[in-house]
Amino acid sequence: MGKTPDILCIGSVLWDIIGRTDHAMQAGNDKPGRITRLPGGVALNIAMTLTRFDLHPALLSVVGDDAEGHALLASCRAMGLDCDTVLIDPDLPTDQYMAIEAQGGLLAALADAHSLEAAGARILAPLHDGRLANAAAPWSGVVALDGNLTEGLLEEIAQSPAFGAADLRIAPASPGKAARLRPLLGHPRATLYVNCEEAGLLTGTKPAGAMAAADALIHAGARRVLVTDGPGVAVAAQADQRLVAQPPAITARRITGAGDTFMAAHIAAELAGVTGQAALARAIAAAAAYVSSDQPA
Repeated sequence: MGKTPDILCIGSVLWDIIGRTDHAMQAGNDKPGRITRLPGGVALNIAMTLTRFDLHPALLSVVGDDAEGHALLASCRAMGLDCDTVLIDPDLPTDQYMAIEAQGGLLAALADAHSLEAAGARILAPLHDGRLANAAAPWSGVVALDGNLTEGLLEEIAQSPAFGAADLRIAPASPGKAARLRPLLGHPRATLYVNCEEAGLLTGTKPAGAMAAADALIHAGARRVLVTDGPGVAVAAQADQRLVAQPPAITARRITGAGDTFMAAHIAAELAGVTGQAALARAIAAAAAYVSSDQPA
């Protein structure tokens, strides 16, 4: 391999197919809009944002040995991403995500990450075979994990010596997959990035806002959490500290990838030595800029 990565992004690397309209929509509607296909997936969204902060992330994921997979890797490499540790599987298709957004909000989405689930622990081989780390020298840097991995694999990661020295940063991928993160909820080296709904699903509560959600997660055993609530306040919390920041008032133009941008910007801030309230503010600013723009990432 070439340059040593600054961070590992483990999880979904796929094609996003996003339909957006400025019109109000409800189920069954047929409205004019724009449809785009662009590289996406939680791990890839995080990695793409990190490159904008002059960081060098490596991807651990899987794509098919098909036209879609090769085109996706070519796009990733053109953005400066390290794809040498992405598994290329001849027996699996490249994953996809499809969403419809109306007036800056998510109407519906389908995540087809079945190949990532099928590949399982094979995507982690570079952490064992010396390409990134091995048993004698485990990875000791930052690792961004996403909830598109199966609960079984996340549980294995929680217990694995290969991640025993890592700084784990974890995102659920979607509310529907939030429960998969339970094996990592009490991990002593983990930071969770969730929204209020995901926090409620993880803790079995119905938090009224980000502060209540953060309190519930800490009470459930989380070491450190960052909780967002759309236009409401965001909270960074650990046992002895609560930090609060209010997002700026904006007009939302898109939503898919906003949480990934928030997480990546916060990680980038901390890697640059910015901590606490200032790191939270940078993450909120990056997410707001992303949501208010209708330009491809």
